[in-house]
Amino acid sequence: MDFRNLKSGSDVRGIAIGDDAVLTVSAVKRLGAAYAQFLADRSQLPIQEISIAVGRDSRISGPSLLAAACEGIASAGAKAYDCGMCTTPSMYMAILSPAFHPTGSIMMTASHHPWKLNGMKFFTAQGGLGYSELDDLLMIAANNTITKTAKSGSMKVYPFIPVYQESLRKMILDGLQTNTDQPLDGLHVVVDAGNGAGGFYADMLRSLGANVDGSQFLEPDGYFPNHPPNPENKDAMDSLSAAVLKAHADLGVIFDADCDRAAIVDNEGREINRNRLIALISAILLESNPGATIVTDSVTSSGLAAFIRDAGGVHYRYKRGYRNVIDEAIRLNKEGIDCPLAIETSGHAAMRENHFLDDGMYLVTYFIIRAMQLKKQSKTLSSLILRLKEPMESAEYRLKIIVPDFRTAGNAVVQKLLADAEMIDGWHIAPDNREGVRVSFDLKGGVDNGWFLLRLSVHDPVMPLNVESDIQGGNQMILDKLYEVLKTFKEIDLSPLQQTI
Repeated sequence: MDFRNLKSGSDVRGIAIGDDAVLTVSAVKRLGAAYAQFLADRSQLPIQEISIAVGRDSRISGPSLLAAACEGIASAGAKAYDCGMCTTPSMYMAILSPAFHPTGSIMMTASHHPWKLNGMKFFTAQGGLGYSELDDLLMIAANNTITKTAKSGSMKVYPFIPVYQESLRKMILDGLQTNTDQPLDGLHVVVDAGNGAGGFYADMLRSLGANVDGSQFLEPDGYFPNHPPNPENKDAMDSLSAAVLKAHADLGVIFDADCDRAAIVDNEGREINRNRLIALISAILLESNPGATIVTDSVTSSGLAAFIRDAGGVHYRYKRGYRNVIDEAIRLNKEGIDCPLAIETSGHAAMRENHFLDDGMYLVTYFIIRAMQLKKQSKTLSSLILRLKEPMESAEYRLKIIVPDFRTAGNAVVQKLLADAEMIDGWHIAPDNREGVRVSFDLKGGVDNGWFLLRLSVHDPVMPLNVESDIQGGNQMILDKLYEVLKTFKEIDLSPLQQTI
């Protein structure tokens, strides 16, 4: 098989169940062995000294694929540790754990995607593998260039979630600076784990005194029968909002299947995700990091940029893709720029103090600590983002690229549109345009009160188009103008826009 076809960004992903499965037991076994060889080559250590921790989320293909990865690792002569059900962040933390400290780790997960899919995320002490590093790993698997050893390695069971859970407990105790073992007494939190790997979070909060009545879907179920395990999904967020209102809770928290993403709901059932989520964590971090730079993906709103500026920070938009955002934040820090946070509107949030690991539970724990502090002042988390100005209209359209070489075609569309935008009166290319084409407009006598962003998807033959306006009917005004320019491009399917004209 062509292992390169399994690449999805900096991860491996594919259908794992059914006749059309590509992420099979045999493929995963080969990838496990290849990762052992990759780590041996990288560290210049004998493969017998390589150890790899392997965890999984709740999806039904997880147990067999985890076992296959461990078998592959051991067949290459390395040590494999079966960590059972875990979160993706915990699999990175395992490498940093002094009492464990494997050479690398693998997480079997397909995040929020449908139950038939599964995937593999790879970690070293430096963090998740980058795009080119994954290419090197896939090349080893494809060519089967794995050094044969005289004897097989070993496989052991090593539950790691208790260690990770204890780190979150300590974070709350330290954050609230209290000697009591019930520091969350009086706080009511509804936890929605979406039948993924994060149900233990409710038990952890309860052990610290929180009321978690009304929590839902805590039991792992790899079919995800209640709603998609996705903090961006409307059904999932509506379900959590209803649960918070029914329980009269102070807030609700929700995770995706592997818990590297999260969102929350306030006491009035109002969603705090996407721009609101970024605003909330930015407000908290800027209290202790005045003047800091917040790196986000490219689709964040003008209102968020103003909010961060008014809070004393610098908003730095970058490319979509959580690895892109994280890598740029790391680069800025190396240049001496104070950058404590890299965050996507999808809910991937990585903090410098947490090794720039995108960890939904770490993010939510930050909010839990602040919510407890605010409750003692008769305030709520939402009080921190009252100044956030949100658009009156917001929409996303996905324009398919209809030629075979979609990446070349999409980039050509971007370059041509950039050139055209420079020449069109009333179109203002954003000064922080770092991905695709972001153009702002002065609508009906306003200033910078509408914008669009057209970019090439990270993975798919699609050009997502985001449009926002601060006035009624502004989106339509922008789309009408944009369509007149885009209609000359034959490489993309404009039917979603034609339906609005």
